[in-house]
Amino acid sequence: MSTRPTAVGGPFQAKAIHRYVDELADNGIDTFVINANANRAWYPTKKFPSILDGYRRGDREFFRGHAICQGISEPEAVEEFLDNFSRFMDRYQDLIDAGVDWLAETSRACRRRKISPWVSIRMNDMHGSRNPEGSFFNHPLFKQKEMRLQSAYYGLQNRHDREGFNYEKSEVREMMFQQIREVVEDYDFEGLELDWWRQPLCCEPGASSATIAMMNDWFRQIRKLTQRQAKKTGKPYPLGMRIPGDLDLLKAIGLDVVTLCREGTLDFVIPAGFWATTWDMPHDELRQRLGNRVTIYGSVDDGANTLPTQNESGTIRERMRYIGACPEIERANAAGKLAMGAQGIEWFNFFSSDQNATPGFRADYTALRDIDKLDFLRGKPKQYCMSTAGNFSNPTPFELPALLPASIDPFSQRPFRLAMCAEPADRNLELVVQVVLKAGNPPAYLAVSVNGCWPNLTSESSQKLLFPCGPLTHHIPDHLGYNYRFPVSLLTDGWNRIVVENQSKELITVAAIELAVRPKTV
Repeated sequence: MSTRPTAVGGPFQAKAIHRYVDELADNGIDTFVINANANRAWYPTKKFPSILDGYRRGDREFFRGHAICQGISEPEAVEEFLDNFSRFMDRYQDLIDAGVDWLAETSRACRRRKISPWVSIRMNDMHGSRNPEGSFFNHPLFKQKEMRLQSAYYGLQNRHDREGFNYEKSEVREMMFQQIREVVEDYDFEGLELDWWRQPLCCEPGASSATIAMMNDWFRQIRKLTQRQAKKTGKPYPLGMRIPGDLDLLKAIGLDVVTLCREGTLDFVIPAGFWATTWDMPHDELRQRLGNRVTIYGSVDDGANTLPTQNESGTIRERMRYIGACPEIERANAAGKLAMGAQGIEWFNFFSSDQNATPGFRADYTALRDIDKLDFLRGKPKQYCMSTAGNFSNPTPFELPALLPASIDPFSQRPFRLAMCAEPADRNLELVVQVVLKAGNPPAYLAVSVNGCWPNLTSESSQKLLFPCGPLTHHIPDHLGYNYRFPVSLLTDGWNRIVVENQSKELITVAAIELAVRPKTV
């Protein structure tokens, strides 16, 4: 989250909520899913520990215990953090002082613009995990070690980020059920998303059949809540989950998504990545396992991958592109998921492009319109990426394994598959495959083929990205792209196969592979 002050002056007001919902409605959004909690409730509840309980305006010390959770420990940096965070949280205090419940206000704003308001509950938020006893983020129950998982971490991964609530504890289930019941029964929403990507922690790994059965029964109780609310309002109240794409790993921690979908307890699932969006989510395989009664949405997250990029001069460098600022990447990510059978698109963290303090970053809300319609996306410029490994963006084991970087031995080849859509042949378009290698290591004979075409050895080196993303236009000096051109007619709906072949005597390492559908150049 960004804590840099962005208010234009005066107390924060409810009209800012309405202004944002107006922006979404003006650009074709039909459903707004608002997150109601972190580890505590993040709204002015009277029934549940909330984020500002005990806070007084300007009380910087209230937040000191959370600095380490943001990775901040140097004294000067801590003081700056306290200044920024207190200003940030005072905006919520502005709303409290004005008697505004921003959760309810968001629903009212949606009703005014005929957007369906849904609510999302984070099932295991870990923002305060590095200081369980001292961070203001944390629920009182989280401060008790016996209520937290003990066996979900391994290797050199951060232990605290895996020490989440243990749902085998009845106290944890009851606490979360009470919050879910409040947002369902006391607020004007029409759908409930249980977010298991913040974080995918539930029961101790290797959950027994008895534990899985207990969790299934717990979810059925939540289903009864939504069914009662649907009966009360006379409108459907869908229940679903935002999840990693590995169903077997989820079952190992007590989340039997297959059973819950096939029996009708869940109406929808949203398979997703943690922060970087997925490019190879197997929606086709998920459909086979989950059955036809459940709706599967494609999730477009705001991170492209972890390929570092920069502006031309190198004065701006980012470890990740925020794709809300790049319509071409937005379209490609949505198109690939729709072509794989996704039945709609959920945008996650889209506003992060606006929160980025780097000059030139701005989310393009106009690109949201009709992004859920595959026929609308065909023929429009796109940029596909592939997943790349990164400690922050690809938390194992739940993230799909990253495709890149990948080494290719001499006289060897590596296949890659990517979800894409077919394109019309009459729009003067071409396909450009950019293979990104380490600079100073030009390939002697590097061949690329797409969907079984004859290998192409002709490339043009370029430091430029295929499409700019805000101010980011170039690769960093460590990398250099090699662009291969192909007819766009090679592309097909669903899985597309890209093979990179090293016909030289030296090992090469591919840092990234990016693909553009764009107007032909001479």
